[in-house]
Amino acid sequence: MIKKIRIATRASKLALWQSNWVKSCLEEGFPDLVVELIHLKTKGDKILDVPLAKIGGKGLFVKELETALLENKADIAVHSLKDVPTEFPEGLEISVITRRETPNDAFVSNRFGCFEALPQHSVLGTSSLRRIAQLKKARPDIRFESLRGNVNTRLKKLDNGEFDGIILAAAGLIRLGLQDRLTEILPYDLSLPAIGQGVVCIESRKGDMAILERISPLADAETTMTVSAERALLKRLNGGCQIPIAGHAVIENRQIHLTGVLASPDGDRYLRMTETGPLTDGAGIGTRLGQRLLEAGGREILAAVGIETD
Repeated sequence: MIKKIRIATRASKLALWQSNWVKSCLEEGFPDLVVELIHLKTKGDKILDVPLAKIGGKGLFVKELETALLENKADIAVHSLKDVPTEFPEGLEISVITRRETPNDAFVSNRFGCFEALPQHSVLGTSSLRRIAQLKKARPDIRFESLRGNVNTRLKKLDNGEFDGIILAAAGLIRLGLQDRLTEILPYDLSLPAIGQGVVCIESRKGDMAILERISPLADAETTMTVSAERALLKRLNGGCQIPIAGHAVIENRQIHLTGVLASPDGDRYLRMTETGPLTDGAGIGTRLGQRLLEAGGREILAAVGIETD
């Protein structure tokens, strides 16, 4: 068995928490293993003053890490799954899906106890088209302002009085030990999460069995099944950050229940549907739900922003 694993990681606090968590799991499982972190800066880390939808979206937080894998400068890369496109460079794959943390979006405010308590015409910070499209349905009066940067940067902007509230992923706050900043967990019927939200995944070179032997114990079967459905939905819609797409799957009564949202960037056209199927058919469930959304008007929504679907 190999004696050393090099992890390619972004240098943000949350990315480092995720990579150090994988590192500690590997070291605990294999006391003879040396694990090294290789810090890299991605395009998404460098461009902080522009919404992701305006600079492409797909792969902005993973490309440099994938290059390190392809050039054998790292053995694995640790990602937030919601940042990972459904298409991979030749020779790479997502090899491990770990257990999911709380997937919901979170409302954070220093002045108001819940999202519904926001006064008319409040200013809410988020750069996510997905969040804006859904929350505008509930509160069309709210003014949404762009919010980029790492978790602590976003919280600082809130504390400086730039916003009445901000929306973050609950998982990020929990992992960074910032649960006390979490004002409200938003229910799925108000804000359906991003596909893969709350999931840490590991990318590696295809066929690298020595690496797989070490990292495979970190895989979680239930999360793997649910995100297979979510990512199949994303793939069928050919989606990225340019369009509001949400998807979340749960397992109930030994079936996968996948709910998906597709909306126009302004939120005026909004589709929400659910598909159910057996545990062994996650990819099929996601593909079918995507097809239903396309046939219900999603094809026109996507075409309006230049996204083609077959």
